[in-house]
Amino acid sequence: MPVRRAIAAAAAVVLFAAAFPATPAKAERLTVFAAASLTDAMAAVEAGFEAATGHEVAVSLAGSSALARQIEAGAPADVFISANPGWMDELEAAGRLAPGTRVDLLRNALVLIAHGPGAAPVEIGPELDLAARLGAGRLAMALVEAVPAGIYGKAALERLGLWEDVAPRVAQADNVRAALALVATGAAPYGIVYATDARAEDDVTAIGTFPAETHPPILYPAAAIAGAEGPAAAFLDYLAGPEARAAFEAEGFAVVAD
Repeated sequence: MPVRRAIAAAAAVVLFAAAFPATPAKAERLTVFAAASLTDAMAAVEAGFEAATGHEVAVSLAGSSALARQIEAGAPADVFISANPGWMDELEAAGRLAPGTRVDLLRNALVLIAHGPGAAPVEIGPELDLAARLGAGRLAMALVEAVPAGIYGKAALERLGLWEDVAPRVAQADNVRAALALVATGAAPYGIVYATDARAEDDVTAIGTFPAETHPPILYPAAAIAGAEGPAAAFLDYLAGPEARAAFEAEGFAVVAD
């Protein structure tokens, strides 16, 4: 090709590129199933990821057990963040997780809460007469056989020798945030929730923390769901980044070290 024609062709390419700039990557929609105890933190994470990537995030919040069962039934989730490893184990055994995407993300603590601000602290141990404190009231807990917060709470009470006395007086809720609401509204005088939940509600006081050795470690694993496409991997990367870390720590979660 003569030099003049080559120069003209190159100039045409430049003019075409200027007239028709490259189209940015198309924004995609991501569906995240997350434990109810992550409600406040996920609002910040969702907004941050959307601003950083342009993708749209839909977060479904509920008890980890309910979310896992929905995923097992074929619900269109892209990412799952569970409040305990057990439900993630079940999905992994069923082949419902994308291989190599599971990661331990967060830790939490378990607390006894009382209705109203400024309630006096108590020492949580075998000598705590929780049944007497309840009086005619109820102890609000998430479902003790299904929801992680309820499972952890029951384990702690059993380890301390307190479960038998309070079991008939437990008001079970669908998830930990529902249990929190029972205490916040005064429908129950006491409840067992995560430390992060207690921080999120002005009308309750965390009056004691259950010793870590009384229950299994409270660990939040995250993973992409098998068959998930689009920005699932990018979202998991974002969860491990500094912006998400700041959002989780602001709500009282401990981020699992890399």
